[in-house]
Amino acid sequence: MAFTSLSDFIAMGGYSFYVWLAYGVSSLSVILLITNSIVKRKKIFHQVEQRIQREQRIKAAENREDIL
Repeated sequence: MAFTSLSDFIAMGGYSFYVWLAYGVSSLSVILLITNSIVKRKKIFHQVEQRIQREQRIKAAENREDIL
């Protein structure tokens, strides 16, 4: 390992601010991407479910009109 102690590792040879900032921004970006994907997926499934229910109501109404 290139570092002799944990504090040397955290200091990153004097570039710790930039290194840890890059890790933080990257991690935050990945977390936001995953969260956004999950939220949009749920929204799409909800919209599909609503559309299916709407189509079923329309078919049921048409069937009632045919009977009358």
